[in-house]
Amino acid sequence: MKLSGNTVLVTGGASGIGFAFAEAFLEAGSEVIICGRDSRKLDEAQKQHGKFHTIECDITNEKHRTRLYEWITTNLPNLNILINNAGVQRDIDFTHGIKDYKGKSDEISINLEVPIIMSGLFVPLLKGKPEAAIINITSGLGLVPAAKMPVYSATKAGLHIFTMTLRHQLKSEGIKVFEVVPPAVDTDLNPEGRAKRGGIKVDLKPKEFVGAIMKGIEADIFEIGFRTTEKSIMASREDLKKAFEQMNSRW
Repeated sequence: MKLSGNTVLVTGGASGIGFAFAEAFLEAGSEVIICGRDSRKLDEAQKQHGKFHTIECDITNEKHRTRLYEWITTNLPNLNILINNAGVQRDIDFTHGIKDYKGKSDEISINLEVPIIMSGLFVPLLKGKPEAAIINITSGLGLVPAAKMPVYSATKAGLHIFTMTLRHQLKSEGIKVFEVVPPAVDTDLNPEGRAKRGGIKVDLKPKEFVGAIMKGIEADIFEIGFRTTEKSIMASREDLKKAFEQMNSRW
């Protein structure tokens, strides 16, 4: 698909992988809207790229989603690409019972329910547009789950399945559906959990990761991984089982 001449909405686009996607599409010659809950991050993003359209929006809130949709249909009705990127990750230990989970259930809403709702909300607007696409950001943990992040892993596995079925449904509507499967990337995702594990730095920067992914999108590769996740996408059940045991051996 063409990377230029699009109008792109990126949820959670003010930082991390979302910002890297917004930047990449802007540099490719597309118009970009980013939305997020943190007005400070949105302001910082716009200072870096004055051409960004920024909208403060809590996409877990139905009124905010409706307002976002109405603003886009009024001001940028040529929108043809939705990137469901916003996500949160928590360490949750169920050996403590329900204690760890309480107050952290937004993982299910943000990571799974919101991409489902946003896809359904924007499908009517995307229909009939050239290069129409939905791009869902899942995770390698949706294929090889981490026991320390059980809910996050489950939501990303669910989003993987939803993306497969949505792709099948929308192929007759001319809307391409991509799944991007990141490995560990150097972002501010789950700072508490990373601090517990000694603040280990990840060497993969969002810009490098997204640069590789953009090539896959341009080539119409509908499940796109990088490094370890590229292997996981093609792995056998036995390979995935071994990877799970290795990843969680120190649980």
